[in-house]
Amino acid sequence: MTFNFESTKEDILGKKDKSNVGGIDKPIIELCESINKSLDYFTNSSCSGRITLIDDKEKKTPDVFLFRSHEKVELDELKKGLNQASEKVSSGLVFFKQEPCLIVVSSRDKDKQWELFSEARNNGWKKSGILSIDRKMLVELMSSENISFPVIKDGEILVSDEMLRIVLEKANLNLEKGWEKIDKLKELFE
Repeated sequence: MTFNFESTKEDILGKKDKSNVGGIDKPIIELCESINKSLDYFTNSSCSGRITLIDDKEKKTPDVFLFRSHEKVELDELKKGLNQASEKVSSGLVFFKQEPCLIVVSSRDKDKQWELFSEARNNGWKKSGILSIDRKMLVELMSSENISFPVIKDGEILVSDEMLRIVLEKANLNLEKGWEKIDKLKELFE
């Protein structure tokens, strides 16, 4: 089966958002719009980066997120989420995660796919890769800033307020670095 770029783009962009947050994250929306207006690309999924508390379950379900923000987070906000998570998860681990921005893009052809991949890698999207060369010509662009470690075990909080403050400062800085990369990549589509 051959890849029909125009009809696939129309189909994908015409569908209702399936994400469990119900829309595109504010810091990445302009990049997605720019990509989707281009003649040679369209977005399949995106995330502007996030800070989360995640229940370490075998299977990822919508309730795995105990706390989630795609914006910078204040210490009081995270502590409140941590306390609620410790009450909810009485067995097993809960992880603090700061995850990088990412975007999955379909390209018109292999030349455009390689062009986008190369430009992104040269502009700080170091964990990028070509996912498909026969169907949808997918490129996953991912930044490299991330933090992940357990913060709760069997309902008990494992970290001090000072540790949370230090980690949150770094996590918020990482989000800002990702947003700078989003803005720089958006310039390629203008």
